[in-house]
Amino acid sequence: MNKRIALAGNPNTGKSTLFNLLTGLKQHTGNWPGKTVARAEGELTTEKATYQIIDLPGTYSLYSNSEDEEVARNYIIFEKPALTLVVLDATSIERNLNLALQVMEMTSQVIVCINLIDEARRKGIEIDAKKMSEQLGVPVILLSAREKIGIIQLLKTIDNMMERKITTKPFQIAYSDDIEQKIKQLEPHIKKVFGDDLPTRWIALRLLDNDQSLFDELKSYLGQDKQTSIEKVIYSNKERSYGA
Repeated sequence: MNKRIALAGNPNTGKSTLFNLLTGLKQHTGNWPGKTVARAEGELTTEKATYQIIDLPGTYSLYSNSEDEEVARNYIIFEKPALTLVVLDATSIERNLNLALQVMEMTSQVIVCINLIDEARRKGIEIDAKKMSEQLGVPVILLSAREKIGIIQLLKTIDNMMERKITTKPFQIAYSDDIEQKIKQLEPHIKKVFGDDLPTRWIALRLLDNDQSLFDELKSYLGQDKQTSIEKVIYSNKERSYGA
């Protein structure tokens, strides 16, 4: 059973505080292979199981604008953690939601953790976790890692997600009619190359962005013998874009 959990979030959301709380002293640090970006891993033990938690670099997005973003993106897509926790700042939800929505385009196994709820309450900010969960289609947990608020609920939700007792249906952003049409055109070709191994809609969006860094990663993921398959999809997308 895959028991790896990725921890994602914007900088300054208390993500590291949550990581330390969940793992205690059962953690070690190093660098991501071939990168200068720090990597932290630890163990979380609940009533049901022991999980490996990987603390991803704090990022504002999962595009290819920095080494941190590439590391976080590649881990979620290619390493396929069983679950991704996305940490949001309760006092800046609107700004932080961008990252959560991006993660939800990449994987359905997501828990949104709204941290710093103690600060939000002091500022008079009220958050309806149930309504947010209904709108986002994934569990939403209100937390204060610093005050240890909501941790028991989070641990129970992690166990239930891992045991597939919770069904998720992540909210998907609807783009313009033109973009949606191009996604539909690309997805069958992407599926022929990757099958159900990678999220076809998300890859289609990145192809439309002409994300060269991801193109290189996809070719490396496929291996030498299958690289021409994705190259054809990339080339056909560029031809379609230029012809539009």
